[in-house]
Amino acid sequence: MNTVPIEDMSKTYLEHSMVIYNFVIKIGNQIKDSLCRVFGDSVQYQWRENDDKIVIPDVSIICNMRDRKNVSFTGIPRFVMEVLSDSTEAYDRNEKMQIYCKVGVSEYWIADWRKKQVEIYLFDWNEDDTGYAYLYKTVSETNKEELQLVMFPNFKITFDELFDME
Repeated sequence: MNTVPIEDMSKTYLEHSMVIYNFVIKIGNQIKDSLCRVFGDSVQYQWRENDDKIVIPDVSIICNMRDRKNVSFTGIPRFVMEVLSDSTEAYDRNEKMQIYCKVGVSEYWIADWRKKQVEIYLFDWNEDDTGYAYLYKTVSETNKEELQLVMFPNFKITFDELFDME
């Protein structure tokens, strides 16, 4: 399995970080009274199903905070968002999506600040217990009112709030 070298991360644009920050702040304020927490790209996950390799999502919502091993969460986040950048797009669309499917993440957003669009993926299982991702919805400027967390329908972030670059 390929990994993204750390030096590639230094080429991230400010807009990439702003989308992460916007989501964490907006959803974080709504989620604080629940058992779940939202994290930006400062937390790592380590799963047996991924050979204990470290994965660091741009954004995750996890509801089982006690499932930890040292500095890594071992529990499965219910929601993950990756914000695309040139250096990580192939990794986010392929390997990371497969990892999230395999471990049992419920909802996966791919946010593209360059195109101002969000692809919402859900995961399901075949009869032989192999997982697969399917594109639930693509949200852009033309249907921006449809942006909604599927697994957390009570938490709200608008399209304009997510992509606020001011």
